Amino acid sequence: MKHVDLNLLTALDVLLSECSVTRAAHRLNLSPSAMSRTLSRLRIATGDQLLVLAGRTLVPTPYAEQLGEHVHELARNARAILQPAHRSLDIATLERTFTIRANDGFVELLGASLMATVTQTAPQIRIHFVSKPDKDAQPLREGMIDLEVGVLGTTAPELRTRLLFRDRFVGICRSGHPFLKQVTAKHYASYQHVVVSRKRQLSGPVDDALGLLGLRRTIAMVVPTYANAMQIARYTDLLGLVPHSCVGRDLLGDHAGSAGIQRFELPVRTPEIKVAAIWHPRLHADPAHRWLRDTIFAICKNTVP
Repeated sequence: MKHVDLNLLTALDVLLSECSVTRAAHRLNLSPSAMSRTLSRLRIATGDQLLVLAGRTLVPTPYAEQLGEHVHELARNARAILQPAHRSLDIATLERTFTIRANDGFVELLGASLMATVTQTAPQIRIHFVSKPDKDAQPLREGMIDLEVGVLGTTAPELRTRLLFRDRFVGICRSGHPFLKQVTAKHYASYQHVVVSRKRQLSGPVDDALGLLGLRRTIAMVVPTYANAMQIARYTDLLGLVPHSCVGRDLLGDHAGSAGIQRFELPVRTPEIKVAAIWHPRLHADPAHRWLRDTIFAICKNTVP
């Protein structure tokens, strides 16, 4: 459409509606001479006179009559497309499935709260959680998932992010474990450990911190999820390492040990964990997607310890 001026479509629609250059000019806030020049351009573009004199009035040619309703519909649709989108949303009646990629810890921590909110405010929305084996941005780019929840660190520059909460690593062990009598770095390194890894990567921030002290821990078992690590630590003498948010409120304070497992602050410092929502820019202005993001943010703010 190298030489097509779509403004002519609106002008043609008004001219065919009014059958008057003067009235068409008034509707489009143009001078009669400018409207007359536009009619000349339309005649050249279509190869038809479109409007011709019949006495002192203009009447449409057979071709113009044929175009009439079709042009009006095209002009209306063009205006609708080329204007800011209408962003009203009735979340109570919206039927949609959102696919969220997140690790098991997030699902266990907030999945039930998210479902309770959805059931109450948007009962026809479905939430589909899928596993998070890596930080690959392609599923977001290709629309295979709507939202990702995970540690900040994506290398895709176009992705949008919003910090949900800050977390940190804590140690876990069975209730009454002898390690709890002496929580030191040296004592910590002397025990065997269970670690969580999906890529067979056995070292992490805690190992770096131990290394600065000339210490090294022994890894006896590798499991794929934090839930697995907590179960192993509950029934063995292995020490585990999980995000604080995974431990749950019921294991904090006076209730520590009530589920057969106890958390402890690590005897070394590890970097803070920043958990964020991540999405593709094409969904940024979508009102339903914005509702999902805001809902998850609110749940994290009110739930994460």
